[in-house]
Amino acid sequence: MAGSGLKERIRAMKLEVMALAVAAQDTRTPRRAKILLLFLLAYAASPIDLIPDFIPVLGLLDELVLLPLGVWVVVRMIPPDVMEAARARAREGRLPANWVAGVFILLLWMASIAAVIWWWQRRNAA
Repeated sequence: MAGSGLKERIRAMKLEVMALAVAAQDTRTPRRAKILLLFLLAYAASPIDLIPDFIPVLGLLDELVLLPLGVWVVVRMIPPDVMEAARARAREGRLPANWVAGVFILLLWMASIAAVIWWWQRRNAA
């Protein structure tokens, strides 16, 4: 079935991203790979795209091409032994917990929601 092949590719990409999260915290990972990974993850999480999503077909092109290409480039920058160890940890499900990043993201979302509410109230009060 075609659907099962797609599911396997998605599962493999998810495993690779989890392995990159593990490898990013390894001291043997080059700094340039960590920086590129940070930019890649920021771009993936950002609502701002190079090609806006509302443009038919082309809008999703950056997610379908740029993100996997970026993952491939970052994986090539990380030493093979570090990536293998990271993939093994990702397969086991033992991922590093970064509470500081989690709290920061939670606070960022809360501040964004508060800003939207504040803006909405100011807009409707006038």
